[in-house]
Amino acid sequence: MEAWYTAAQLLTLGAVLAILYRPLGDYMAAVYSSARNLKFERWIYRLVGVDPGSTQTWQYYLRAVLAFSAVSVLLLYALQRLQSFLPYALGLPAVPAGLAFNTAASFVTNTNWQSYSPELTMGYTVQAAGLAVQNFVSAAVGIAVAVALVRGFAARRSETVGNFWVDLTRGCFRLLLPGAVLAAMVLLAGGVVQNLAGPTGVSTLAGAAQSIPGGPVASQEAIKLLGTNGGGFFNANSAHPFENPTAWTSLFEIVLMLAIPFSLPRTFGTLVGNRKQGYAILGAMAALFLVSTLVLTALESAGSGTGPQAAGAAMEGKEVRFGIDGSTLFSSASTLTSSGAVNSMHDSFTALGGMMPLLNMMLGEVAPGGVGSGLYGMLVLAVVTVFIAGLLVGRTPEYLGKKIGPREIKLASLYILTTPTLVLAGTALSFALPGVRESVQSASIWNPGLHGFSEVLYAFTSAANNNGSAFAGLAANTPWLNTALGVAMLLGRFLPIVFVLALAGSLAAQDKVPATAGTLPTHRPQFAALLGSVTIVVTALTFFPVLALGPLAEGLV
Repeated sequence: MEAWYTAAQLLTLGAVLAILYRPLGDYMAAVYSSARNLKFERWIYRLVGVDPGSTQTWQYYLRAVLAFSAVSVLLLYALQRLQSFLPYALGLPAVPAGLAFNTAASFVTNTNWQSYSPELTMGYTVQAAGLAVQNFVSAAVGIAVAVALVRGFAARRSETVGNFWVDLTRGCFRLLLPGAVLAAMVLLAGGVVQNLAGPTGVSTLAGAAQSIPGGPVASQEAIKLLGTNGGGFFNANSAHPFENPTAWTSLFEIVLMLAIPFSLPRTFGTLVGNRKQGYAILGAMAALFLVSTLVLTALESAGSGTGPQAAGAAMEGKEVRFGIDGSTLFSSASTLTSSGAVNSMHDSFTALGGMMPLLNMMLGEVAPGGVGSGLYGMLVLAVVTVFIAGLLVGRTPEYLGKKIGPREIKLASLYILTTPTLVLAGTALSFALPGVRESVQSASIWNPGLHGFSEVLYAFTSAANNNGSAFAGLAANTPWLNTALGVAMLLGRFLPIVFVLALAGSLAAQDKVPATAGTLPTHRPQFAALLGSVTIVVTALTFFPVLALGPLAEGLV
């Protein structure tokens, strides 16, 4: 019965995404290639002093990304620190400085890691004007960078890769805003709350007093999922009935997380003039997603471990409305994208089952990855794949008519090495520095031993990959973790963007070379299979030694 339920969910999800793939992918291609600016967009450009007809070099595009993001961090930090003076603060005090920095870094980098209980820390103004706004613009930044890289492949001897301010504006107002409005209406129909009412006091059947929260939940829920931001209006995230009331809303939220990332390969194929290339990228993404989901479901259904076997199933930490299958599918979708939303607690998964969300993030979140970041991550891996294939079979290292030389490989290598360096360094320092180690072990880790190590490893993996999901069981609101995870989020977001835009500029400056008998075909299933294999070998195996110290060791005990 469980196998049929799993198959039914996957088939339904696959059918919906297949229906969306062509129209959504083509629409996004039109959004970013149109020469026409809408009237209200022209007003915005005049207001900020931008010439929408101009294009930027990759260096100027990068400076615009960094400047916009730096201002966003400062504004969001200020909103939190001034919360007590804002309307709809619900009587909540200012957010402490360390936590405010961590949260500002988190939401601006599309991570949405939360070291706090949202309904007890953030008022409605900060939630809506601060966090929800960043859900839009941080997602739009990711798509803009991906489109800039695609333009690099499509261009011929060009010094420019587009205009960041135009890409940002169009991403917000032509794609994310209308999509979020439609999604919010569906969630409202499904029972997600949307109001500005404060907490309501009620008496339970046992006579106890309970506070029922409200808030503008549906509007924030829609964009947090559509923009693969993650985070939650409530501490229980998408396990909370006000955020995710029923089994069908849970499946709908999974569709929201995957819709844009799985449609962007179509956008890529359209913009480079060869849609078969998009199918190859899509094939690699889909295969990795399917394998990961099936393995996680099998591990959790087996219920390995004395406790789960005695109980008859690994249901601890699962939402009984969704069951094991609904929980594992949601977990795979959120950790294979950069969403980080959860409808069950990953900390309560079996040891080997809990390793899978961790491994999903360690893949680089490219199957399909976050909005924009998944596509540009997979394209970087495609560049590496072409180079490796050329070395193995003596073919010319070319991709989409562009030569893959030393400069391109260096940039791709730096991109790939960034996240593992941040993850491993952050985890190592947490246990190597004497003062920090005592703080982590005494104040942060609730489950000492192998599982506690996995919790810290998960936290840095989530932060450096800009995912935002938590293993739970880790008190992260401490000076060390607020600072270290905040830095990991910022470097994990913007260092890769530096290398991606530099790669875009390098590719755009080249002319296209005609395909010859020595050119490796990159639109066939064989290339998709090779790309998936390289993704696993180059990224996941980097982390094998540290996995052996945590979830693998725990699973073998």
